[in-house]
Amino acid sequence: MQFPDYRGRRLRKNENFRKLVRETSLSVDNLVYPLFAVSGRAMKKPIASMPGHFQMSVENIVKEAREAYSLGIPALLLFGIPDKKDEAATGAFAKDGIIQQTVKSIKNEVPEILVITDTCLCEYTNHGHCGLIENGEVQNDATLEILAKTALSQAQAGADMVAPSAMMDGQVAAIRETLDENALEKTPIMAYSAKYASAFYGPFREAAESTPQFGDRKTYQMDPANSDEAIREISLDVSEGADIIMVKPALPYLDIIYRAKQEFDLPLAAYNVSGEYSMIRAAAQMNWLDEEKTILEMLTAIKRAGADIIITYWAKEAARLIGK
Repeated sequence: MQFPDYRGRRLRKNENFRKLVRETSLSVDNLVYPLFAVSGRAMKKPIASMPGHFQMSVENIVKEAREAYSLGIPALLLFGIPDKKDEAATGAFAKDGIIQQTVKSIKNEVPEILVITDTCLCEYTNHGHCGLIENGEVQNDATLEILAKTALSQAQAGADMVAPSAMMDGQVAAIRETLDENALEKTPIMAYSAKYASAFYGPFREAAESTPQFGDRKTYQMDPANSDEAIREISLDVSEGADIIMVKPALPYLDIIYRAKQEFDLPLAAYNVSGEYSMIRAAAQMNWLDEEKTILEMLTAIKRAGADIIITYWAKEAARLIGK
């Protein structure tokens, strides 16, 4: 087809035509809302680099869960900041740990909403790395046992799904085996399968208090230059029993989201990370962008690339905008 026989503008001339032929539909059903839990009472500490988000004590997290569910958001993703950190990340799998307490409270008060727990060690170690350290290096196989213990404790506390994000080789298999051995074979795993060593995580590290105290995470998170490697990593997680696969971050890696959706017949999540949130929020505060239009355009692009699930700090705002 070519002009003048084909005129693309015919089907763009008003909103009803545009709706009729729209190829990608964004729904609140696609959204997961991340939250940061801390100990204490009446805590709602602003996160400076993420305006509009907070570290919150359990009762405030429950309030957020209730509001999110009222907006139609089906799921939360929880991160915990413990009172004390140590080399062994014991706060990650403690029965009375901050995440374990938060999960129990949410499921008691807002049982309908899905609670997903980030399964990693960086928030709980005093060095900020996602695994155990020996001779200055992150130890892969020793870390697997701790990740499995953490996932088990989260699931036993009532988590509907666990989400291993440490990028340790074999983490999905270790967690799947431990859950199955403890009669939790029905608990699904959302694997951070292609998690890149990204500069876009900066604000999150303030929010989760998880900045590495030495070195970086490039020995376990992926090189941003690599695409084929992402497919290999996802394939391994699928073979180890992942129920949902994930690409993180989202916006700089839309090509990876697209490839993953083409190659794997599993639900695909994409994490619209803290740096992506903070850039838009900062630009909007300077009146450089229309915040509402940018939110919807960005999330639609992630969905168009192939994501079935979008983890986003804009979840509440997006839910309201979609509902208009």
